Amino acid sequence: MTERWTPHATVATVIEHQGRFLMVKEVALGAEVINQPAGHVEQGETIVAAAVREALEETGWEVAVQGLVGLYIYTAPANGITYHRYCFCGSPVREVPDAQLDDGIVGPVWMTIEELRTSQYLRSPMVLTCVEDYLKGTRYPLSVIVEHP
Repeated sequence: MTERWTPHATVATVIEHQGRFLMVKEVALGAEVINQPAGHVEQGETIVAAAVREALEETGWEVAVQGLVGLYIYTAPANGITYHRYCFCGSPVREVPDAQLDDGIVGPVWMTIEELRTSQYLRSPMVLTCVEDYLKGTRYPLSVIVEHP
């Protein structure tokens, strides 16, 4: 019997404030890398709720999701896993004092687009592509996502 291919459903958020983007320093495969607040969707969770939760767990910031930037598909060469990333955009609401961040998270960092474009430590090509698409004005209303109960 052939093993069934199963992509991993993930979410990410592009959060801009005063020309800087909320990013995450995290450890992946033993190296410190830069990513958007991002992670896997949990069973029973809506896509938007997952994006809000992941932003809080990885950065200590509450965010308001306002639109969908796009769906990005990437197969990581390190593990062969294909990720389907729903990338949202939104705004920061408030920083949560003493928030407990996920294991492997070094902490949040606000970066300019120039810093992102020149960084050699982006976790995947999706990181910069999502921000560049956001800067181009790519936005879809959240109503394009239909989740049946």
